[in-house]
Amino acid sequence: MTRICVPVCARDFDRMREGVQRAADVADIIELRLDCLNELETAARYLAELDGNAPPLILTLRSAEQGGHTSLDYSSRRRFWTALKVRDTDYFFDLEFDLVREFASAESSGPFELDWKRVICSHHDFNGVPPDLEGIYEAMAATPARILKVAVQANDATDCLSIVKLLERSKSEGRELIAIAMGSAGMMTRVLGPSRGSFLTYGSLDDESGTAPGQITARQLRDLYRIDSINSQTQILGILGNPVSQSLSPHIHNAAFASDGLNAVYLPFEVTDVNQFISRMVHPKTREWEWNVRGLSVTLPHKSSVMPYLDWIDPMANEIGAVNTIVAQDDRLLGYNTDGQGFIRPLWERFGSLQNTKCAVIGAGGGARAALWALGNDGANISLYARNAERASLTARDFGVTCDRLANADFAGFDVVVNATPLGMSGENQEMTPVSAAQLRGVRLAYDLVYNPIETAFLREARAAGCDTLTGIEMLLAQAAEQFKLWTGKEPDSRVMRASVLGGLNE
Repeated sequence: MTRICVPVCARDFDRMREGVQRAADVADIIELRLDCLNELETAARYLAELDGNAPPLILTLRSAEQGGHTSLDYSSRRRFWTALKVRDTDYFFDLEFDLVREFASAESSGPFELDWKRVICSHHDFNGVPPDLEGIYEAMAATPARILKVAVQANDATDCLSIVKLLERSKSEGRELIAIAMGSAGMMTRVLGPSRGSFLTYGSLDDESGTAPGQITARQLRDLYRIDSINSQTQILGILGNPVSQSLSPHIHNAAFASDGLNAVYLPFEVTDVNQFISRMVHPKTREWEWNVRGLSVTLPHKSSVMPYLDWIDPMANEIGAVNTIVAQDDRLLGYNTDGQGFIRPLWERFGSLQNTKCAVIGAGGGARAALWALGNDGANISLYARNAERASLTARDFGVTCDRLANADFAGFDVVVNATPLGMSGENQEMTPVSAAQLRGVRLAYDLVYNPIETAFLREARAAGCDTLTGIEMLLAQAAEQFKLWTGKEPDSRVMRASVLGGLNE
């Protein structure tokens, strides 16, 4: 059974009551984060006034060390729970492991006539995966609490293995467990956890009200990832990169899977160590968890570094020197590159053939290599530009093009100038551009491979220079359609894909 718990964190109970009303539309369970309240002593009175028609409630008073918003010490938290009087049998009580141990050792049945069937014994680690996680679980399992909760910080997607293995163990032992890997690298556990036996998963009311690192919204869990339809047979796909939290690929592919009626889900995988992720989680011969991995998209910075870990690479991808698509087939991983086709198709729609056009590519990474290959294959006259021409000279030599320094470059007379750098991408570099309007005057078309945001600093400079422009959305959609065909053998609905991108950008 899939249960989404929506935490409500507010400074006073009027706002908390409002949050409960909003959460009731999307939640199966609502968590009242009492540690957020300015006046905790009013909690009992307000609890009695809450609407009895709300979903079941979890009462939580988290300590600061365990991720709470309160400075209450152990004794103060203990006094609160001991004095609390509640009658509603739908309440759950989330108590930290230290309190559970004390209450379990007391001669009486515990505070507020504690019903251990309603107790969640929780442990959080915001630094990483503790080496003694199994021992922590065993100590918690020795308490009378019916439900255990373990939340650890994932610093790499491979850290999620400790959580899924704990879920497998608890399921085999008949224990009820909530298991979460926090942070953007742990997002897969929030989506896949319930289908692997987690008692519940957490989803926030909106992007601003999350109560733990990496927590996504309940609406995203239900609408984007279709969490209610995920089961052990669901095909797993996703995007491998770092960072990936801003990627629109989950919107594109999940919408396409839903439109085609496929039992598949597409997830972000934030990965630093490619070798560990591929060997321990993906490759059919060596992975430590049996899940139905069908394929991966690959983005920065791993398009080249992933290649040594694949069993076969398409000749086009080898020529480009980068892989952006992995297909799991039988016991092998196959590598492809759909960036080249995705890059050139929008240009064909503008120019027809690129034969003898004068084109400049800025950058020397995986996107630049795909652009160089596609333009060269279509007969364009190409120049490569980079901030560090010496570092980019190897890329230039691979494709037989000239390489010049970007500083003070003048692109007047070029038909196409391509930004294949990450400058302008949503985040800390969003307001940056590799070139200015003065450098772009006299260019027919400026093409930015950055797609989020749609309106980049590079494109603003290009419009100021009087250039036509092409956004990265066009390449994104074209390459995604090719990926979809490699994974499924089917043509995707292009209208669904485009609508999903625009919807994702507007969230």
